Amino acid sequence: MLFVADAQQTQRANLTDIAELGAHLLVPVKRNQPSVYAKVKNLPWAKIPVGNTTRDVGHGRKETRTVKAVTVDTPGGLGTGFETAVRAVRITRTRTITGKTTRETAYLITTLPAEEADPGDLNVYARLEWHIENRLHYVKDVTLREDEQRARTGNGPAVYSVLREAAIGFHRLAGHTNTAHAIRASVQPTPALITALTST
Repeated sequence: MLFVADAQQTQRANLTDIAELGAHLLVPVKRNQPSVYAKVKNLPWAKIPVGNTTRDVGHGRKETRTVKAVTVDTPGGLGTGFETAVRAVRITRTRTITGKTTRETAYLITTLPAEEADPGDLNVYARLEWHIENRLHYVKDVTLREDEQRARTGNGPAVYSVLREAAIGFHRLAGHTNTAHAIRASVQPTPALITALTST
Protein backbone atom coordinates (compact mmCIF):
# COMPACT_ATOMS: atom_id res chain seq x y z
CA MET A 1 0.00 0.00 0.00
CA LEU A 2 1.26 3.47 -0.91
CA PHE A 3 0.19 6.79 0.58
CA VAL A 4 0.74 9.88 -1.57
CA ALA A 5 0.33 13.21 0.17
CA ASP A 6 1.22 16.89 -0.01
CA ALA A 7 4.11 18.63 1.73
CA GLN A 8 2.14 19.22 4.93
CA GLN A 9 2.40 15.48 5.55
CA THR A 10 6.19 15.41 5.19
CA GLN A 11 6.61 14.80 8.90
CA ARG A 12 8.83 12.39 10.81
CA ALA A 13 5.89 10.86 12.66
CA ASN A 14 4.05 10.10 9.42
CA LEU A 15 6.99 8.21 7.96
CA THR A 16 7.36 6.22 11.17
CA ASP A 17 3.64 5.45 11.53
CA ILE A 18 3.23 4.37 7.92
CA ALA A 19 6.34 2.19 8.08
CA GLU A 20 4.89 0.48 11.16
CA LEU A 21 1.76 -0.31 9.13
CA GLY A 22 3.92 -2.01 6.52
CA ALA A 23 2.93 0.60 3.95
CA HIS A 24 4.91 3.16 1.92
CA LEU A 25 4.83 6.93 1.55
CA LEU A 26 5.66 9.35 -1.28
CA VAL A 27 5.74 13.02 -0.28
CA PRO A 28 7.20 16.25 -1.64
CA VAL A 29 10.00 17.94 0.26
CA LYS A 30 9.76 21.70 0.57
CA ARG A 31 11.21 24.38 2.79
CA ASN A 32 8.94 23.39 5.69
CA GLN A 33 11.59 20.71 6.32
CA PRO A 34 14.73 22.78 5.63
CA SER A 35 17.41 20.21 6.52
CA VAL A 36 15.86 17.41 4.46
CA TYR A 37 15.08 19.82 1.62
CA ALA A 38 18.71 20.96 1.50
CA LYS A 39 20.00 17.38 1.48
CA VAL A 40 17.68 16.32 -1.31
CA LYS A 41 18.20 19.43 -3.42
CA ASN A 42 22.00 19.17 -3.10
CA LEU A 43 22.25 15.57 -4.26
CA PRO A 44 24.39 15.22 -7.44
CA TRP A 45 21.37 15.39 -9.77
CA ALA A 46 23.49 16.36 -12.78
CA LYS A 47 25.19 12.95 -12.61
CA ILE A 48 21.95 10.99 -12.17
CA PRO A 49 20.42 9.83 -15.46
CA VAL A 50 16.84 10.65 -16.41
CA GLY A 51 14.73 7.64 -15.57
CA ASN A 52 11.46 8.68 -17.20
CA THR A 53 10.18 11.36 -19.58
CA THR A 54 6.58 12.07 -20.51
CA ARG A 55 5.13 14.65 -22.87
CA ASP A 56 1.55 15.90 -22.86
CA VAL A 57 -0.23 18.25 -25.23
CA GLY A 58 -3.69 19.65 -24.69
CA HIS A 59 -5.76 22.76 -23.91
CA GLY A 60 -3.14 24.95 -25.59
CA ARG A 61 -0.42 23.63 -23.32
CA LYS A 62 2.66 21.48 -23.88
CA GLU A 63 4.24 19.84 -20.86
CA THR A 64 7.37 17.72 -20.53
CA ARG A 65 8.11 15.93 -17.27
CA THR A 66 11.47 14.38 -16.53
CA VAL A 67 12.00 12.16 -13.50
CA LYS A 68 15.23 11.24 -11.78
CA ALA A 69 15.36 8.93 -8.76
CA VAL A 70 18.25 7.86 -6.59
CA THR A 71 18.66 5.56 -3.61
CA VAL A 72 19.85 7.54 -0.60
CA ASP A 73 22.64 5.49 0.89
CA THR A 74 24.82 8.25 2.32
CA PRO A 75 25.83 7.94 5.99
CA GLY A 76 22.86 9.01 8.11
CA GLY A 77 20.53 8.97 5.11
CA LEU A 78 18.22 11.98 5.11
CA GLY A 79 18.55 12.59 8.83
CA THR A 80 16.89 11.68 12.09
CA GLY A 81 13.29 10.62 11.67
CA PHE A 82 13.62 10.23 7.91
CA GLU A 83 15.64 7.03 7.88
CA THR A 84 12.82 5.07 6.26
CA ALA A 85 12.91 7.35 3.20
CA VAL A 86 15.22 5.27 1.02
CA ARG A 87 14.95 7.26 -2.23
CA ALA A 88 14.96 10.84 -3.39
CA VAL A 89 13.13 11.96 -6.51
CA ARG A 90 13.43 15.04 -8.70
CA ILE A 91 10.66 15.90 -11.15
CA THR A 92 11.16 18.75 -13.59
CA ARG A 93 8.06 20.08 -15.35
CA THR A 94 8.58 22.28 -18.41
CA ARG A 95 5.39 23.93 -19.65
CA THR A 96 4.77 26.01 -22.74
CA ILE A 97 1.50 27.95 -22.80
CA THR A 98 0.80 30.44 -25.61
CA GLY A 99 4.50 30.73 -26.38
CA LYS A 100 5.64 31.27 -22.78
CA THR A 101 7.81 28.53 -21.28
CA THR A 102 8.17 27.95 -17.54
CA ARG A 103 10.11 25.33 -15.63
CA GLU A 104 9.37 23.98 -12.17
CA THR A 105 11.39 21.47 -10.17
CA ALA A 106 9.88 19.38 -7.39
CA TYR A 107 11.74 17.19 -4.92
CA LEU A 108 10.17 14.18 -3.25
CA ILE A 109 11.17 11.40 -0.90
CA THR A 110 9.75 7.90 -0.74
CA THR A 111 10.03 4.75 1.29
CA LEU A 112 9.55 2.68 -1.88
CA PRO A 113 12.78 0.87 -2.82
CA ALA A 114 13.92 0.81 -6.45
CA GLU A 115 12.77 -2.76 -7.01
CA GLU A 116 9.19 -1.82 -6.12
CA ALA A 117 8.81 1.35 -8.20
CA ASP A 118 10.78 2.61 -11.17
CA PRO A 119 10.91 6.33 -12.12
CA GLY A 120 7.92 5.90 -14.44
CA ASP A 121 5.86 4.54 -11.55
CA LEU A 122 6.96 7.42 -9.32
CA ASN A 123 5.91 9.88 -12.01
CA VAL A 124 2.43 8.35 -12.10
CA TYR A 125 2.11 8.34 -8.30
CA ALA A 126 3.23 11.97 -8.00
CA ARG A 127 0.73 13.02 -10.67
CA LEU A 128 -2.06 11.41 -8.68
CA GLU A 129 -1.41 13.81 -5.81
CA TRP A 130 -1.15 16.80 -8.16
CA HIS A 131 -4.37 15.64 -9.83
CA ILE A 132 -6.16 15.77 -6.47
CA GLU A 133 -4.61 19.14 -5.72
CA ASN A 134 -5.72 20.58 -9.06
CA ARG A 135 -9.18 19.01 -9.22
CA LEU A 136 -10.24 19.52 -5.61
CA HIS A 137 -8.12 22.07 -3.77
CA TYR A 138 -7.96 24.50 -6.68
CA VAL A 139 -11.73 24.37 -7.13
CA LYS A 140 -12.25 24.94 -3.41
CA ASP A 141 -9.70 27.73 -3.10
CA VAL A 142 -10.29 29.60 -6.36
CA THR A 143 -13.76 28.80 -7.68
CA LEU A 144 -15.52 28.53 -4.30
CA ARG A 145 -13.16 30.92 -2.47
CA GLU A 146 -12.80 28.68 0.58
CA ASP A 147 -9.92 30.73 1.98
CA GLU A 148 -12.13 33.83 2.04
CA GLN A 149 -14.82 32.11 4.11
CA ARG A 150 -15.62 34.15 7.23
CA ALA A 151 -17.65 31.55 9.15
CA ARG A 152 -15.47 30.81 12.18
CA THR A 153 -17.76 29.77 15.04
CA GLY A 154 -20.19 27.01 15.90
CA ASN A 155 -21.21 24.69 13.08
CA GLY A 156 -20.71 27.37 10.43
CA PRO A 157 -17.36 26.13 9.06
CA ALA A 158 -18.57 22.51 8.88
CA VAL A 159 -21.85 23.48 7.19
CA TYR A 160 -20.10 25.57 4.54
CA SER A 161 -17.57 22.78 3.96
CA VAL A 162 -20.37 20.25 3.39
CA LEU A 163 -22.12 22.63 0.98
CA ARG A 164 -18.92 23.14 -1.01
CA GLU A 165 -18.29 19.39 -1.19
CA ALA A 166 -21.91 18.80 -2.23
CA ALA A 167 -21.66 21.40 -5.00
CA ILE A 168 -18.44 19.90 -6.36
CA GLY A 169 -19.80 16.35 -6.15
CA PHE A 170 -23.10 17.27 -7.78
CA HIS A 171 -21.47 18.87 -10.80
CA ARG A 172 -18.84 16.13 -11.16
CA LEU A 173 -21.52 13.41 -11.09
CA ALA A 174 -23.45 15.38 -13.71
CA GLY A 175 -20.40 15.12 -15.97
CA HIS A 176 -19.24 18.74 -15.76
CA THR A 177 -15.50 19.25 -16.05
CA ASN A 178 -15.53 22.98 -15.34
CA THR A 179 -17.05 23.61 -11.92
CA ALA A 180 -17.11 27.40 -12.32
CA HIS A 181 -19.14 27.18 -15.55
CA ALA A 182 -21.44 24.57 -14.03
CA ILE A 183 -22.14 26.70 -10.96
CA ARG A 184 -22.94 29.76 -13.06
CA ALA A 185 -25.29 27.66 -15.21
CA SER A 186 -27.15 26.35 -12.16
CA VAL A 187 -27.74 29.66 -10.40
CA GLN A 188 -31.43 29.27 -11.13
CA PRO A 189 -32.83 26.25 -9.21
CA THR A 190 -33.32 23.18 -11.37
CA PRO A 191 -35.29 19.99 -10.62
CA ALA A 192 -32.08 17.94 -10.69
CA LEU A 193 -30.35 20.21 -8.18
CA ILE A 194 -33.37 20.28 -5.86
CA THR A 195 -33.62 16.49 -6.01
CA ALA A 196 -29.94 16.07 -5.23
CA LEU A 197 -30.09 18.40 -2.25
CA THR A 198 -33.25 16.92 -0.73
CA SER A 199 -32.68 13.20 -1.32
CA THR A 200 -30.99 10.94 1.20
